[in-house]
Amino acid sequence: MTLHELGPKPVPLIPETAPFSLDQRAWLNGFFAGLLSLDHQPGITAVNGVPYVVAKALGGDGDDGEAPWHDPAMALADRMTLAEARPVRRKLFAAMAQQDCGQCGYLCESYAEKLASGEEKRQNLCVPGGKDTSRMLKKLLEDVPAVAPSPSEPVASSPAGKMAFDPSKRGYSREQPVAAVFKLATSLNGEGSEKDTRHVVFDISDSGIAYEPGDSFGLMPSNDPALVDQVLSAMRAPADFPVGGKTFREALTSDYSLGLVPDMLFELASYMVGGSRRLKLKALAKGQDPDGDAASYDVLQVLQAFGPMHPDPEAFLECLEPLQPRLYSISSSPLATPGELHLTVDAVRYAIDARKRTGVASTFLADRVVPGDAVGVYIQKAHGFALPADPATPIVMCGPGTGIAPFRSFLWHRAAQKAPGKAWLFFGHQREATDFYYREEFSNMLRSGALTTLSTAWSRDGAQKVYVQDRMREAGADLWAWLKSGAHFYVCGDAKRMAKDVETAIADIASEHGHMSPAGAKDFVAELKAASRYQADVY
Repeated sequence: MTLHELGPKPVPLIPETAPFSLDQRAWLNGFFAGLLSLDHQPGITAVNGVPYVVAKALGGDGDDGEAPWHDPAMALADRMTLAEARPVRRKLFAAMAQQDCGQCGYLCESYAEKLASGEEKRQNLCVPGGKDTSRMLKKLLEDVPAVAPSPSEPVASSPAGKMAFDPSKRGYSREQPVAAVFKLATSLNGEGSEKDTRHVVFDISDSGIAYEPGDSFGLMPSNDPALVDQVLSAMRAPADFPVGGKTFREALTSDYSLGLVPDMLFELASYMVGGSRRLKLKALAKGQDPDGDAASYDVLQVLQAFGPMHPDPEAFLECLEPLQPRLYSISSSPLATPGELHLTVDAVRYAIDARKRTGVASTFLADRVVPGDAVGVYIQKAHGFALPADPATPIVMCGPGTGIAPFRSFLWHRAAQKAPGKAWLFFGHQREATDFYYREEFSNMLRSGALTTLSTAWSRDGAQKVYVQDRMREAGADLWAWLKSGAHFYVCGDAKRMAKDVETAIADIASEHGHMSPAGAKDFVAELKAASRYQADVY
C-alpha cells in the first residue's frame, strides 16, 4: 500500500523536479506535513520537545544515537547544552567526564544507562568528573521516578558498594580486587626536579591476573593515618567508636574519602554552627562559591574552618563519599617482565594556606606502603587503546610526563616480540637533566632498533617553552609520511590541554603537508579515529 491509498493527498512540499519516485515524494510530503501539523493536533504528544513521530523514528525517545558531547576537552556546560533536547539517559551520558577511563566500573555511556534504569544507585563514581559531574547527575535524576532493581540484581551494601561475587570478574573489577605484592617505588627524577615521580613495581605472580599493553591497573588505596588522626582530633571523636564492624578510625582510613567535600557534609555542618558560618555553609551546599574558595575545601578544612563542631560519627560517615580506587596506566610488558607489573606515578604534593595536602594513592605508593605488603588491585581492560594487531604496523606515540607509561609498555612489548614495525616516540617534560624518565632504556632501544625515532621537548630549559606538539609540527613532513604509510597514532596525558593541543597539531600537519582545508584536516583526524588509528588514553 502506498501513501496515496492511505487518505487525502498531503500538501506537496517536495518539488516534482526532486530526484524521487512518485511514491517516495508522496511519502516525504506526508512525513513533513505531519511534522508541521503535529503540535496543533489534539492527542499528539512530544518526547523531550521532539514530535512523537520523529521520536519514534529515532528509536522511541527522541534520541538519534549520536553523542557530539563525547569529548573530554569539552566543558560540562557545553556538553549539557548539546544534550539539552535529548532524553534523560543521554543527558546523564553528557554529564560524565567523557574519558571512558573505567574507574567507575563502566564506560561513560554504560554508567549513564545503568543510572537511568535504576540498576546503579551510586551517583559519585565518576572520579575525573568530580563534584561537578555528581551534582549534575543528582539534578538530572531528581525528577526521574525511582526504578527498583529486580530481585536478581545486586544491591550495594557497603560504603564501597561491593557487589555479588562473580568468579569471572575476580581481579578484573573494582568490586572484586585481588592481592598483589608491593616490591618497590624508586625515584625517576634527578636532583633539583620540581617533581617526585616513582617507578613502582608489583609482584603479580600469585594474583591470578594477566594484562596486555594498554590496560590499566586499579589500586585500592588507604588514607594517610596522619590525616585521619587530624580529622578525629578536630571532631574530638573517639577513634574506637564502633561503626559497621570497624572502629571509626579504621573506617575513615580504609572506606571513606577525606578529599573534596560532599554537599551533604556542608549541609550537616550548617546545622551545627550559626551566623555567617551557617550562611556560607548553606551556600557551599548548594554549589555556590561566595568567597571563591570552594575548591580548596577538604573534609579536614571544613572541620577546622567552621568548627568547633562535633558531629555524631555515624551521621558524619553518612555524609562522606566512599574512597574510590585509582587507575594507573601500566608501564611494563608481560613478555619483558613476566610476573611483574610496573607503574609510573607522580606523587601529588601541594599546599593550601600553609597546610600540606597529598594525593591519596600516589603518596600511598611513595610513602606508606612497604615492600612485601599485599595491596588490593585489579586490571581494567583497555577500551580502544592497544597496539596494532600486526606488529609490522608503524606506531607514533606522544606521552609527556607520566603519559610515557603505556608507551614504555608498548616499546618493551614490541622489543620482546622482535616486531618489525617502526616506532616514533614524542616525550616531553620540564627539564632534560632532571625529568628525562627512562633515558637509558630509550637510548638502548634506539641502538637496538626497537625505537626508530625519539623526539624530546623540554619546557623549562630555554627562553621559550617547547612542548611535544611543537616538536610534532617541526617534524610535520616526516610525521605526515608516517601517517600516510599507515602508522597508528597514540596520545596519553591531560585531556583538556595537552591531548587537545596534540590533536590540533595533527590537524595542522594534515592541512599543511596533506594540502587539506581546515575542515578536511579535521575530517582526516576523525577518519583516523574511526579506523582506530588515532587512540587516546587521557585523564
